[in-house]
Amino acid sequence: MDINKIHNGDCLEAMKKMKDNEFDLAIVDPPYGIGNFSQGVGDKKQKWEYDWNKKTPNIDYFKELERVSKEQIIWGANYYNCFNNKGGAIVWYKDVKHPNMSKCEIASYSRLKKVDFYRYDWSNTDRYNELNKKDFDIHPCQKPVKLYEWLLMNYAKEGDKILDTHLGSGSIAIACHNLGFDLTGYELDKEYFDNAIKRIKNHQAQLRIL
Repeated sequence: MDINKIHNGDCLEAMKKMKDNEFDLAIVDPPYGIGNFSQGVGDKKQKWEYDWNKKTPNIDYFKELERVSKEQIIWGANYYNCFNNKGGAIVWYKDVKHPNMSKCEIASYSRLKKVDFYRYDWSNTDRYNELNKKDFDIHPCQKPVKLYEWLLMNYAKEGDKILDTHLGSGSIAIACHNLGFDLTGYELDKEYFDNAIKRIKNHQAQLRIL
């Protein structure tokens, strides 16, 4: 995984310049358009609001994504009504403990009309075990490296070129590095981008020490 292929920029504008079917598989996690996140109940309830999460990508994003990639895995499929999902679905059971948070997340898969299920506990304890203290809260929608490794092992082939349009915390980059996949990624938010790059470099440095 070449870190120079991770870009701080607008993924839609970048895709407009790409060739048809330039990537074998796109694994993406765009904004869900739900506006804010909350955790806890009663007096202990906390809320966070993010401007980038107030709306979902428009139809042009999905059209370009389908044009530049042969297959697509799109997280948050239950939030989007502007693309035609003719394939199947992937359900990640994450078993979070908070009563106002989803216990599962759903991704659409463009090729096969079947439903796959993956269980990986993503409670605060497990998140803390996977991440070090400094990058524990890189992104509010952070997904585990183990999830992306499972996706790559089950849906990608050796030598495939992978695209991620919303890099977020960089978990997919670490998974691609671990498994030897070529990733091109984009992250519009400069703070998330810088933190993801730092996390990826730290991971690569740790592997060189071992």
